[in-house]
Amino acid sequence: MENIISFPGLGIEGIKLNTVAFNLFGRDIAWYGIIITCGIIAGFMYAMYRAKFEKIREDDVLDLAIWVVIFAVIGARAYYVLTNLDSYKTFYDAIAIWNGGIAIYGAIIAGGLTIAIFSKIRKLNTLKLLDMASPGVMLGQVIGRWGNFVNAEAYGEMTELPWRMGIQNAHHPETIYVHPTFLYESLWNLLGFIIINSFYTRKRFNGQIFLSYITWYGFGRMFIEGLRTDSLYVGSFRISQVVGFACFVIGSLLLIAFSLKSKLNRGTANLTKADAALYEIDGGKHKAGETYEKSDLDTDSACADDSSADDLSGEGKTEVTEETGKNAETQGGKDQDGKAD
Repeated sequence: MENIISFPGLGIEGIKLNTVAFNLFGRDIAWYGIIITCGIIAGFMYAMYRAKFEKIREDDVLDLAIWVVIFAVIGARAYYVLTNLDSYKTFYDAIAIWNGGIAIYGAIIAGGLTIAIFSKIRKLNTLKLLDMASPGVMLGQVIGRWGNFVNAEAYGEMTELPWRMGIQNAHHPETIYVHPTFLYESLWNLLGFIIINSFYTRKRFNGQIFLSYITWYGFGRMFIEGLRTDSLYVGSFRISQVVGFACFVIGSLLLIAFSLKSKLNRGTANLTKADAALYEIDGGKHKAGETYEKSDLDTDSACADDSSADDLSGEGKTEVTEETGKNAETQGGKDQDGKAD
């Protein structure tokens, strides 16, 4: 089928697009499938790149990719069919994916479960694998949405906005002007991909990248889905809008909870390290928080200075703190340097 796409407000008129790229052994090969495949390859290449940072072997990534692609495709089709059961009368109709009908949320859910099971079998860190894969999924979505552009689908309500998209084809002999929601989602994911990559190597905990992805995507999809005219429904609810809202809320709460936990753990680790430190004061080794009696013979030492220790009782007993201990060691080092001279 041929589609004529235009963006008159942007000065782009009448782009003719055929949904079929070429014919192979009597079967049409659609541009949609080619573009989706390019997205999958880009996502895989990204995961291979991040595997080095996560210290995951390339062989494991290769094996994982095979299973994820298989089950993600099955999940994408199953999600679509289950939300359109009235449209499928036979099992053959349900599995005939070449006739169209997949949903990205099904692919994400099935892919995530595959990663979790794979990580348990291979004894790998599940959250590291999810972090490694998530931005690659975003990249795949950025590319894959252009398959909807070629098919003139996944568009929104009619509009007269400057960036409106015109569609003319067999279904619409007269040009209609609609929201290019495929473009909204592609650009939203591109922005998210750039932002998440900017802090990937500085992530504070495993799983942060994955949670950032589902939160970002869920928030955007929640609004974009509200503009579409081909939404999948369960009852009176747009299912992808509900799932997007759930991803945003759950992802946000988990990001906050794990960030606070990570901050608390770092603070505890720093305190433990400080408590374990020994400082050389008055010729002996003392821990932070420890009290000791100053020697009469060492009244001229570093600890005799008020800046090096805290007098607790006025009777020569002194408490060691991290700051005063370091000051004492510094002063002691200077005295030794003086003697050497």
